[in-house]
Amino acid sequence: MPERNGATSSLRGLVLLEGVAMLQERFLYFPEKVAIEDVVSERLVTWPTTEAFRGLVGEPPGTVRGTAIVFHGNAGHAGHRSFYASALNRLGLRVILAEYPGYGPREGSPNEACLVVDAQEAIGLAHRLYGAPLLLIGESLGAGVAAAAGSRERDKVAGLMLITPWDKLEHVAAFHYPWAPVKWLMHDRYDSVTHLAAFGQPVLVVVAERDSIVPARFGEALHSALPGPKQLKIVEAAEHNDWIGHVDDSWWREAISFLRAPDQ
Repeated sequence: MPERNGATSSLRGLVLLEGVAMLQERFLYFPEKVAIEDVVSERLVTWPTTEAFRGLVGEPPGTVRGTAIVFHGNAGHAGHRSFYASALNRLGLRVILAEYPGYGPREGSPNEACLVVDAQEAIGLAHRLYGAPLLLIGESLGAGVAAAAGSRERDKVAGLMLITPWDKLEHVAAFHYPWAPVKWLMHDRYDSVTHLAAFGQPVLVVVAERDSIVPARFGEALHSALPGPKQLKIVEAAEHNDWIGHVDDSWWREAISFLRAPDQ
């Protein structure tokens, strides 16, 4: 009888672990695999090199006023985010579209620990290559990555822009799966409130007013929890994936001016 109980407990444990993996994979990571030649263009080239590919870089046409690293959302690959380079190159910023392990041409399997350490390495490399000022921009999942990595490398970071972010991932998971004990099932936490508690640099939180994927209240909760300097921007009438169509060059200029203010 004890052997049967032990076998049953082991089986339940395996089922629970499988459920955790399935929930996290379904909820968090949707990588698209492509070859390097499918993501480069005239304006966006491999960074730092083709052999050591970590993403794409776009240079501004004139004087370089700083560098921005973009950490994208949970779907697709970095090449889908060329609009960041288009907007920020016009403001004189070099733009690095960081790619995650397991996404695009990169090998690996995405999880929080892996993505955050990889982002730290990208921040360190960009700082060594280009110096200050260095800005971080994260969208959705990338906001969680940028918050965690930026907090660990805050001496290298001038400012942080978090677009459609959450305060804690478990809150968003509970919103989508109210029937599941997500707090106990998810082992990737992306707790941006905790990560940024002592960040000390300017943080701009951008929420989409009609966001049905990461509702605006989670980004607003993050902004409320930040110690400052901080600013909240609400993109009116915008959804999670169409906010870019609701902002213009003036919006970007104001956003970057806030993040760069201490360096002006």
